[in-house]
Amino acid sequence: MVRRLDAIFRAYDIRGIVPDELDADIACDIARAFADRLPEGVIAVGRDMRTDSEELATAFIEGLIKQGREVLDVGMITSDMISFAVGQYDLAGGAMITASHNPGQYDGIKLTAAGVNPIGIDSGLQEIKQVVLDKSFADAAEPGRKLEKNILSDWVEHTLRFAGHALKPLKVGIDAGNGMGAIAVPKLQELTPLEISGLYMDLDGSFPNHVANPMLPEAIVDLQTLVRRNELDIGIAFDGDGDRCFVVDETGEPITSTELGALLAVTFLEENPHGTIIYNAVIGDIVPEIVASLGGTAIRERVGHTFMQERMRATNAVFGCEHAGHFFFRDNFYADSGLIAAIMTLGILSQSGVPLSQIIKPYRKGAHSVEENLQVDDPKKLIAALRMQYAREQLDELDGLTIRSEAWWASVRPSNTEPYLRVNLEAKTKKILQKANADLIATIKKLSST
Repeated sequence: MVRRLDAIFRAYDIRGIVPDELDADIACDIARAFADRLPEGVIAVGRDMRTDSEELATAFIEGLIKQGREVLDVGMITSDMISFAVGQYDLAGGAMITASHNPGQYDGIKLTAAGVNPIGIDSGLQEIKQVVLDKSFADAAEPGRKLEKNILSDWVEHTLRFAGHALKPLKVGIDAGNGMGAIAVPKLQELTPLEISGLYMDLDGSFPNHVANPMLPEAIVDLQTLVRRNELDIGIAFDGDGDRCFVVDETGEPITSTELGALLAVTFLEENPHGTIIYNAVIGDIVPEIVASLGGTAIRERVGHTFMQERMRATNAVFGCEHAGHFFFRDNFYADSGLIAAIMTLGILSQSGVPLSQIIKPYRKGAHSVEENLQVDDPKKLIAALRMQYAREQLDELDGLTIRSEAWWASVRPSNTEPYLRVNLEAKTKKILQKANADLIATIKKLSST
């Protein structure tokens, strides 16, 4: 049991292979430990469309009921909707059964406490893990009960308030990747004049068409083709649990999360002069540069939604962005949302009167690598070796190791969700990027083999 719990309890959520690492019994025990640390009140439970999510959600609800809790079953939703439910309905907490973009054999649990405070390893997950291991659950006087609620209409209406202005009948391609992002599309078609062309809208946790991670270039090829073939104004892709947003312009060119983050930061600073923007350790330099130029405050943070939300709340930041397509909003209970980021982008495009490629052009600075995931036996040892190898460069260890030279910088950090070392680079030109990336990857492989 110790080995299984060590495998599934990550930095900011619970995630593992079903049933070898995570199963219904463990989900039930996690729910009981979760219930015991929350204040009085209702606890929401949602799930994605993965093949194991219904069974795990049922077990999780059973555990909450054993602890005497009233449960609000909100059914199949996107992960950002569980944060909305906790905040909007003033609940004691919420749990989302999902493994986000991980392959189909994975599933997991994201936990949120009252006030939409995410629970990570430093804010409660470690204690929950220990209670599960010890089975030291409180004795409930009587069992709780389950209620059900459809929150989709409330959610979509909430997200549309971020458009800023009335949306125009833009031609929009949306690739849901057979994930939960599909559920909002009919409501968007009902409430807006958007002309939406959908790809892979059928909910299917086996992800039959492409991986559920639009960070990967191969995952957005079909969306790019759709945009170009149908001459659409914009393409939007969501990940498996629908809380991350990726965009391509009218030419099919991908817009990085750094570029989109810079665009949205400008919008927020126009409305909130001298506001604070949080960006993670992998976001490109244009974000802090543009924030500083507009008189705002840019604060760099570790990768991960728990770290980002905690810093957002502590600084009352208006907006936050991560390189992996997570965007955070003060007026969304400091939580992230892929749909809100998409709605804001559509609002900006509706008002601009020019193509998206022109809107984003000022923020397309430098060249960015596609994130590489390398398997290494001992990430900490490798990062220590890299520190010695690049000792002449500017280094920082906010999150893994960031190496900064005059013409390029790189982030090398252990993944918090998968057994990989993640490598990202930004450089002044594509030529410099290609050489720096090749040299760094070769160095990592050499060091990992010694």
